[in-house]
Amino acid sequence: MGAHHDLRKARRRGDLARRATPELIRENGVVREVRVPPLVAPATEGSTADIPFTNAAEAPDAVVVRRKSGDRWVPVTAAAFAREVTTAAKGLIAAGLEPGGRVALMARTCYEWAVLDFAIWAAGGQSVPVYATSSPEQIEWILRDSGAASVITETAGHAAAAETAVAALGADKPPRLWVLEHGALDELAALGGEVADEEVTRRRAALGPDTAATLVYTSGTTGRPKGCVISHGNLHAEAANLVELLKPVFEEVTGQTPATLVFLPLAHILGRTIQIACLSARIEIGHCPSVKPAELRPELASFRPTFLVGVPYLFEKIHDTGRAMAERLGRGASFDRANRIGVAYGEAALRAYHGTGPGPGLGLRVAKGLYDVLVYRRIRSALGGRVRYAISGGSPLDRRLNLFFFGCGIVVYEGYGLTETTSAAVLTPPLAPRPGTVGHPVPGTAVRIADDGEVLIRGGIVFGSYWANAAATEEALTDGWFATGDLGSLDDDGYLTITGRTKDILITSGGKNVSPSVLEDRLRSRPPIGQCMVVGDGRPFIGALITLEREALDHWLTVRGRPLDTPFAELREDDELLADVRRAVDYANEAVSRAESIRAFTLIEGEFTEENGLLTPSLKVKRKAVAETYAREMAELYAEKSGGAHSNAAAAS
Repeated sequence: MGAHHDLRKARRRGDLARRATPELIRENGVVREVRVPPLVAPATEGSTADIPFTNAAEAPDAVVVRRKSGDRWVPVTAAAFAREVTTAAKGLIAAGLEPGGRVALMARTCYEWAVLDFAIWAAGGQSVPVYATSSPEQIEWILRDSGAASVITETAGHAAAAETAVAALGADKPPRLWVLEHGALDELAALGGEVADEEVTRRRAALGPDTAATLVYTSGTTGRPKGCVISHGNLHAEAANLVELLKPVFEEVTGQTPATLVFLPLAHILGRTIQIACLSARIEIGHCPSVKPAELRPELASFRPTFLVGVPYLFEKIHDTGRAMAERLGRGASFDRANRIGVAYGEAALRAYHGTGPGPGLGLRVAKGLYDVLVYRRIRSALGGRVRYAISGGSPLDRRLNLFFFGCGIVVYEGYGLTETTSAAVLTPPLAPRPGTVGHPVPGTAVRIADDGEVLIRGGIVFGSYWANAAATEEALTDGWFATGDLGSLDDDGYLTITGRTKDILITSGGKNVSPSVLEDRLRSRPPIGQCMVVGDGRPFIGALITLEREALDHWLTVRGRPLDTPFAELREDDELLADVRRAVDYANEAVSRAESIRAFTLIEGEFTEENGLLTPSLKVKRKAVAETYAREMAELYAEKSGGAHSNAAAAS
C-alpha cells in the first residue's frame, strides 16, 4: 500500500512539474530564448476590480483576510471585504473621483491598503502607490507627474510630508488629503451615503483588460522615478498564472491549506501582485507593516503562514539570528556544523531531484535528523513553524543560504522581475529547484538574451508604457520585447541566471568589465557585513565600501566581551574584526576571476538606509549617492600609500 501511495504521489508531482514545460530556442547550439505557454488564457473582459465581488458572489463566507486587532487575527469574509470595498468606492465617487482619475496611496502594508486599492478600481480610478518612507520631494514628483487628485496617507507623519509636497505643487486645485489614523475610511463612508451601489457596479463594468489600473513608479536608482502604466490585463496575467503554477504545489505536496503574511511594501509591485493573486484564489492573507526581522518574527509566530514571499535580507537575517542565538548558548560550533550538513543535504537532495545522484545517504539523513532537533526546527519556528515554501525576489539569494534552508525543510523559490513586468517574470519551476538561477519564465512569458547579454522579456505581464514619457517607452520596448537593463544567461535547460546590470558595470583602468552585484550579494550574506558597494570604475583594481550591520555588530561585540559603544575608529582598526570581514570578502571573491576580485576594502561608519537617501525603498543601493557621500573614503581606498588600500587588502590580492 505504501509503495503504491508513493508511486501515485511521485506521478502527481511529475504531473505538476510538467504543466509548464518550456520551449527552448537555440541559436548556434546555445539557448537564446525560452518560452512558456500560459496556464490561464489572457483576460478578454473584466478587471482586477471584480475580484472582491466575484468572491462575495461565489463564496460569501470564505475567509479571505485575517485582520490584526490587538493580539488577535480577526477573520474577514469575502462578503464583508466586498462591502468595505463598495463603501470606500462610493465615498471616493462622492468626493469627486472620475473614471480614469488617480488616487495616491501612501501607507505601510496594512488591511486598509487592500480595501482602498480595490475601492479605487471599483470606482473606475487608478491607484498611485507611494512608499511610506518617501520624502516630500519624492512625493511632490509623483503627485506632479501622475496628476493624482487625491492623497490617502496612513499616519499624521505621512500626512505632514504629503502636505509639504502638495504645497510645493502650487496647484490651483491641490489634491485632497485623507489620513487613515484620523478616520479616513469613516469619512469616505459618510460621504458616499447617498451614492447608489449601482453606480459602483456601472463603473466597474466599464473597465476591461486594457484599462490602466495603476501607475507604479520605479525605484529611481539612476534618476527620476518613471511611472509604469500597468493595466488590469497585466495584473491578471501575472496573478492568475502564478496562482495556477504554485497553488497546486502548496496544497497537494504539503497537504496544507495555503495562507501567507504579506509584509513587503504594497507600494512595491511584488507585494501588490502577491496580494492580488492570493485574494483572487481565496488564499488567506494577513498584513504586517514591517520587514524588520525583530518586528516581523512575532507576527509570523501568531499568524503562522504556510508560505512566504520575501527578499534575501529576510532569509539572511533569520539565518544570522539563528547563529547568534546558538553562540549565546555556547553552541556556535554546533550551528556551523548544522549549516554544513544542511548545505550538503540540500546538494544531495537536488541531485536526486535532477536524476544525477542517489540523494542523501544514511549518514547524512541521520545527521540531518539530529540537527533538525537542535537547529533546523528553530529556523522553521522563526518563520512561524508551518512554512514549507518561500519565494525570494528583489536580488539574488546566496546559493549556500538557499541550500541551508532546503536542508531545514523549506524550499525557497527564487524569482526575477521588474516593475515593468508586473513583478515576477521568471520563477524557479515548482518541484525543480536550481539554486543559483532564477528559473524559467512564468507561464505566458518569453525571455531572450540579446547579442550584448541583456535580458529581454515579452508577454502579457509586460507594461504598456511609461506615463507621459514616450522617449523612455520607445527606448525600453521594441517589437513587444522589454529591455530590462539586466545581464543574464540561459543554461541548456532554459534556467536564467542574472549576472549584473548594464548600467552598473565597472570598467577598470586595465579594461576589465566587472559586474558588482555578484560580489555585493555574496558579501551581504556574511555577518557582520551590512550594506556594501563595490567600486573600481576607471581605477586600477576593484575595491569595496563596507558597512557593519548594527545588530550583527552588537552580537559580535557581546560574545567577545567588548563594550557595545566601542568607538568606530577602534573597530575599523580591530584585527579580529578585519579578519572576519576579510573572510567575507574572500568568500565573495570565490565567485569571480582574480582580475574581477575585490583587492581592498574599507569599513565606513553608519549604514545605507532609505532615510539617509542611500537605499531605495526596495533596498537597492543608490550608487551615485553613495559615491558622493563617501568620496573621501573612496579616495583613501585608492591612495598610493599603504595606509589606504593595502592595510585592508583581501587574501586574493
